[in-house]
Amino acid sequence: MATRIGRRAWLARGLGAAGVALGGRLLGLRAGEEKGPALPGPDRSRQAPTSPVAITRCGSYEPKLLRRKLDETLNLVGGLKKLAEGKTVTVKLNLTGGPKAGPLGGLPPYLTYHVHPNIVAALCAALHDAGAKRIVLVESSYELRTAEEILTDGGWDVRAIKAAGGGKVQFIDTRYRGPFPKYSQLKVSFGGFIYPAFHVSQAYEKTDVFISLAKMKDHGNAGVTMGAKNLFGMPPISLYGGDAPNENSVNYRGPILHFGEKKVPAGVPGELNHGIKVGDWACRVPRVTADTVGARPIDLVVIDGIVTNRGGEGPWLQGTEPMMPKLILAGRNVVATDAVCTAVMGYDPLADHSQFPFMGENHLRLLAAVGIGTNDPARIEVRGLSIREALHPFNPKRLKLGEPLAWDRWNHGRLAATTA
Repeated sequence: MATRIGRRAWLARGLGAAGVALGGRLLGLRAGEEKGPALPGPDRSRQAPTSPVAITRCGSYEPKLLRRKLDETLNLVGGLKKLAEGKTVTVKLNLTGGPKAGPLGGLPPYLTYHVHPNIVAALCAALHDAGAKRIVLVESSYELRTAEEILTDGGWDVRAIKAAGGGKVQFIDTRYRGPFPKYSQLKVSFGGFIYPAFHVSQAYEKTDVFISLAKMKDHGNAGVTMGAKNLFGMPPISLYGGDAPNENSVNYRGPILHFGEKKVPAGVPGELNHGIKVGDWACRVPRVTADTVGARPIDLVVIDGIVTNRGGEGPWLQGTEPMMPKLILAGRNVVATDAVCTAVMGYDPLADHSQFPFMGENHLRLLAAVGIGTNDPARIEVRGLSIREALHPFNPKRLKLGEPLAWDRWNHGRLAATTA
């Protein structure tokens, strides 16, 4: 008999029984929905495209081992040469909260909730060897210093990363307009759940190839965060931060994107007539995530799951703790890749909205429904390690909460959660 654990038990285990403090507010529990959200068109889940996903085991961030294992992973999904040769490649890093957010479990951010600088260097080296013309590393910071200064102070060897990319690497902070004369407007391909388009740094448009270099993590809002959720950091805080418009903003996006308490500045594409209540983060966060992916198509997802953390996306959430899955995943379709990663974490990527591990709506279901990619592992070819071989449950304590589960096999697109 299939079983699931409720969100109340999840919150009690890892995020605090009273809720999760985020941005000075309490995230209350949300009742399960009887029906899914209104879609901006017909449900295309069954016809959503699929693409192979690769999983390999990598025991550490030792540079030579990491490069070999990253190449192995990428080669399983077609390699980089055809994708990158002679092209400008932009890589969205996942550095949520920035280095100033502090350690997690006594370990620095780059060893837990940020992508590791060595995997960034390995990817830059692989892109250089594949013939990339230019490599642009992008992320939105919460400081007024340069990206190189911020990362160097956070323990990164920026010069080594640039050298790995053969002198072709450039860091661009996309928290504001930056070196560009204006913002780019990216329209959401399926029309949008909340936003029809975003104004973003031109670095996201002036490129030939776009890669999401993500971390394998739980998330206090979205349930899980990998390739798709990484793009939530694309909208610049200068336009979507709490004090927008402000080119010198270091304010987070909560009032606008998470809670809808504030509207975007004049001239920036405003919200659709969606009917979501102000403050309803459980709807807004997954839908904004889906909208960002619809606005900026992802050509390749690489997921750093060598060392990470569970219980949330960073140390600002109670119950987060380091863990070492020792895995790298990669795929060309972001939804398929994230779905396989979700399964490897011991979760069901096909879970209904507001069912564990998804605190609100399941953004993978939303993206499948609008035809970006399938979230059904039964339709996804997994290369390298199988899901069963790679399985690394992020919530083993659920076994002590009265619902003993035995993850024994993959069956018809779902992990078979059977009573022990």
